[in-house]
Amino acid sequence: MQIRPGVPFRGSAALARGALTRAVLFGPRFRRLLPDVHVTADTEVDLTVLSLAAAVLVGPRGALSGYSAAEVLGASCARPGTPAEVTVLDGYRRRPLPGLVVHHDRLRADEVTCVRGLPVTTPARTARDLARRAPGLTEAVVAVDAVCHRWDLDPGAVLVPVPGARGVARFPEVLHLADARSGSPMESRIRLAVVRAGLPAPVLQHPVPLDGHPYLLDLAYPRARLAIEHNGAEHLTPDRHRRDLLREQLLAAAGWRIVRFDPSTVLFRPDLVAARVAAELRARLPRTDLTPTVLG
Repeated sequence: MQIRPGVPFRGSAALARGALTRAVLFGPRFRRLLPDVHVTADTEVDLTVLSLAAAVLVGPRGALSGYSAAEVLGASCARPGTPAEVTVLDGYRRRPLPGLVVHHDRLRADEVTCVRGLPVTTPARTARDLARRAPGLTEAVVAVDAVCHRWDLDPGAVLVPVPGARGVARFPEVLHLADARSGSPMESRIRLAVVRAGLPAPVLQHPVPLDGHPYLLDLAYPRARLAIEHNGAEHLTPDRHRRDLLREQLLAAAGWRIVRFDPSTVLFRPDLVAARVAAELRARLPRTDLTPTVLG
């Protein structure tokens, strides 16, 4: 049995095959994530690692679902500290654990796919589950946006209520707010902070010709020439910073103003996001009635 850095494994299997001794397994070189599931101690434990550990724990008796499924499907949308999620098959009783949420819903054969050799709920089922289980309306919309954007799905075709299922009462509101064009969860959160505060909906992926090349603004109010962007980690590299500066110079020359928000503000102070956008719109469009419509 080969033990790879960062890859969860069953401790009992490693002991049975002689790959490790008990002293080594429970020593400083390894870390226990879930019952009988370990990982090398230097592993940075995030939702992906927790999800892989959950898959090892339940094996073929369950499937990764919810935020874990979104993570594995390439549609990461969970807030920091989100636990792994699994849906277990009928007859298998697995209790929730610290770092693991367990669901006991039924899964049809066509609602499970295989990713990296692991059973995972399909994109459509994952979007439906998160739409009804995510903590709050905003996070439900963020999740639907992310999964539908990554897998080119129509939210209207995904959010079909299942009679008797919990949480489907908010499907109409989620569907009203969802937009698969949103390029990232942070963009969705900014859009929702603005819209839910009663401000006009920004235009998504608005093209602006700059120096002979079109550039897509994440969120924009074209009439106000106001762009809103999220300062993610990708903007912190020297090369990206230089490109951002050049682009902002070109936008400023064309009369545009860019407002950026950091992750902490977007996640924890959406009221400040809405207030800043409202102030910028009033400053740039002093005579415009800011009704909840697109300022295109």
